[in-house]
Amino acid sequence: MNLKLAENIRSFRKQRSLTQEQLAEVLGVTVGAVYKWEAGLSIPELNLIMEIADFFDTSVDVLLGYEMKDNRLRTTVQRLKEYRHNKDHAGLSEAEKALKKYPNAFDIVYNSAILYKVFGLENQDEKLLYRALELLENSRLLLPQNTDPEISELTIYGSMARIYLALGESDQAVELLKQHNAGGIYNDLIGLSLASDCGRPDEAMPFLERALLEDIASLIHVVIGYVNVFCEQGGYSSAQDILLWGINVLSGLKDADKPNFLDKISSMFFVCLAYSQSKAGDSAAAYRSLHNAREIAQRFDAAPDYEANAVRFVTHGEEASVHDDLGTTAADGIQKTIASFADETLSALWKEMTEHEK
Repeated sequence: MNLKLAENIRSFRKQRSLTQEQLAEVLGVTVGAVYKWEAGLSIPELNLIMEIADFFDTSVDVLLGYEMKDNRLRTTVQRLKEYRHNKDHAGLSEAEKALKKYPNAFDIVYNSAILYKVFGLENQDEKLLYRALELLENSRLLLPQNTDPEISELTIYGSMARIYLALGESDQAVELLKQHNAGGIYNDLIGLSLASDCGRPDEAMPFLERALLEDIASLIHVVIGYVNVFCEQGGYSSAQDILLWGINVLSGLKDADKPNFLDKISSMFFVCLAYSQSKAGDSAAAYRSLHNAREIAQRFDAAPDYEANAVRFVTHGEEASVHDDLGTTAADGIQKTIASFADETLSALWKEMTEHEK
């Protein structure tokens, strides 16, 4: 509670154009007493506080500078999130008060846990981390109350595992992640932990490789998602930037002399690039991008390879293959992508280029 009694007495006195001596005379106290109040060195007795408020025609609450805090559950949760965002450690005491008031409310328990986790990790404070573990376990039991789709038992176990890693309990962290790795959600963290914390690099490789393949799929979705957003908004320059970034990333994941399924994706990216260039008024660049798309697609279709281990850094994926919805061939993928834009200019450029290069 942050009271502003000292500065408020001084402020009200000055508003009335009174000296400390004059205020002291009104209240029947010494000048030294008024000085100490305004300097924050002492506090008036309760009866004097009431008398001062009455003299200045205000309420005791206003004189004290007290503002009633909204302690409803939803507001408290928001405040806990703000403490975390602002890196304000005062949030820890706020969390404990909230936990006493709402001990069985998921949102309070979970957000308090995350607050302790964040500050514990930042400061390598074991006491805070163990408190976070306790609260995370409690929040897991309260999950039926949860309404946030991004929070689940899996994500709570993931937070607990990260705390165990910070506490040096790496094997326990890895086992916890392995037990709750539905859909490979923690492949990257398991691989990293096995390699860097547990000293088990051979065991780490399959997890890292699966994580890499999953991340490639995610990258493709993210790039295409951005392209759709940017093109809808007329941000064709931004669309080109993210497509070129995506093309460069995919290029770095393959052997330049050996076709693989990433070529099929790259050819589709080049078609999207051609569309954004055409919409930006650069027909020459769009033509070149379509040419690149066709050239890459032809090379892939001549020797298609959908094996996962065709990707650089993946050596254990012999029995895994990649599937997509672009069509049977890369050429099909180009036609499908062009059709999806339903853009006459792009279609005309493609027709012109293919007829010219026959």
